[in-house]
Amino acid sequence: MSANVDTMFSTRMKPWHGLGVVVEESPTSKDALRLAGLNWSVEQRPIQTVDGVPLNGFKANVRSTDKKVLGVVTDKYKIVQNDEAFAFTDALLGEGITYETAGSLQEGRKVWLLAKLPHKYLISGDEVTPYLVFSNSHDGSGAIKVAMTPVRVVCNNTLNLALAEAKRCWSTIHTGNLSGKLQDAKQTLLHADAYMQGLAKAFEELRKVKLTDRKVMGYIDILLPELDNPTPQQTRNIVRLKEDMKARYFDAPDLKDVGKNGYRFINAVSDFATHAKPIRMTRNYQENLFGRTMEGNALIDRAYGMLRAA
Repeated sequence: MSANVDTMFSTRMKPWHGLGVVVEESPTSKDALRLAGLNWSVEQRPIQTVDGVPLNGFKANVRSTDKKVLGVVTDKYKIVQNDEAFAFTDALLGEGITYETAGSLQEGRKVWLLAKLPHKYLISGDEVTPYLVFSNSHDGSGAIKVAMTPVRVVCNNTLNLALAEAKRCWSTIHTGNLSGKLQDAKQTLLHADAYMQGLAKAFEELRKVKLTDRKVMGYIDILLPELDNPTPQQTRNIVRLKEDMKARYFDAPDLKDVGKNGYRFINAVSDFATHAKPIRMTRNYQENLFGRTMEGNALIDRAYGMLRAA
């Protein structure tokens, strides 16, 4: 587990981002809040210098349970409490919503929840389940973010392509009328089906992009370029990564009947981006991998761009 993870839970198995204390059943929001260790609130306190001079225009965000200072923010900063995030997601997704994972990072400074949407989709012969991710910060460093991310069930790969015709991610800063902004998010994300339909269309178009083995190897060279004047170790590292991506395209059992086309390649790149062992396992690797679930993965988007231009 990442050194930066404070508390969290995950359902049945560790998800693609590799974090989590496992529970057997997907909980409702009330139980998820408790299991994730998020059943605390944020209080705003005035700030003063050591000699008692008030620091006007700024406040400290403090965790209610242990009085931990999570961050210093301006007077305009509006708190979105953890239970409000779950209530928002409940209202957005409706009856029957359950949570797959939730927790906090960096001693409560950042929190997230991931909920499975109640509908499943069959896209290009594959079952794809859409999830909604809600991310929030209590230290003033980031916006409130909500995103939908589809997961190909057979291999647990994220397929959050950046589609021009369908919005996947929404964010807002912690100022102004938050209730109105969350209502805007609700209206946007109620069109999740539009994104899934756009994804289905994109995949059908990728199936039509026929690829020779030589073309695939050229794409891999573009996605994983060699460095200028590399050391012998750097050369070995790149060769290992290229062999890994190559194997995910040519040898993956779940892709053997797909045909040699763009759909197969984008799944191979997604599998690589989601599951490949990095050259260097940093302390924040799993946290950063989860972050790309929200923000999108540049490697997948670059591969998609190349295939569209083919």
